[in-house]
Amino acid sequence: MTKRTLIIIPTYNEIDNIQRMISELLNLHVEGLEILIVDDNSPDGTGTYVEELSKTNERIHILKRPRKMGLGTAYVAGFRYAIEKKYDYIFEMDADFSHDPKEIPHFLEKIKDHDLVIGSRYIQGVNVINWPMRRLLLSYFANQYTRIITGLPIKDSTGGFKCFRREVLEAIDLSNIKSNGYAFQIEMNFKAWKKKFRIVEKPIIFHDRTAGSSKMSKKIVREAVTMVWILRLRSVFGQL
Repeated sequence: MTKRTLIIIPTYNEIDNIQRMISELLNLHVEGLEILIVDDNSPDGTGTYVEELSKTNERIHILKRPRKMGLGTAYVAGFRYAIEKKYDYIFEMDADFSHDPKEIPHFLEKIKDHDLVIGSRYIQGVNVINWPMRRLLLSYFANQYTRIITGLPIKDSTGGFKCFRREVLEAIDLSNIKSNGYAFQIEMNFKAWKKKFRIVEKPIIFHDRTAGSSKMSKKIVREAVTMVWILRLRSVFGQL
């Protein structure tokens, strides 16, 4: 029986990327692959464009939200959709081609023997292209910091190119996810690890976006710094 795969892509002003991304995903010819765009009312018309596509292609779906609400809540909305529709494999992926869609078949091979596959920039050296040195160092040491504080045995815990089995998402209380920026990735990984799911990192090459603008902010960095301590304390007191 064919496994059903859902690629979840949050968007906010990604019209320059999403047209080509959807085309490349559909052309992968991965059996059972569908796409869910979670759009935060993009002023540039991203949501409207995808909505029109979805009317003529049953592999394309959209959740339109009323305003910019953040990465974490977008993925949680997508996860709930995936659970309700009973997809087998659920991807997180960026719209901006920093994540190469051609890697998806390789993720699907890995997920056969694991529960969560993480696309890792740091499992084989440092595989990041076109990032300023300041941002690269921030990301690299943030991941080192996360491993030290939480004990999470993952080298790239903030990466956003991932594939879950549905059972992982069903086991995590999505209503209790507290983070919304890049800390969201740490929180999901930590909770999957604590529930003893099989996690593997797969090397990827991360390309910085060439169109659109980054969503990074000081608020997102602060959230990630504090979240690792919150997760550690909750784990100690059995409150995950």
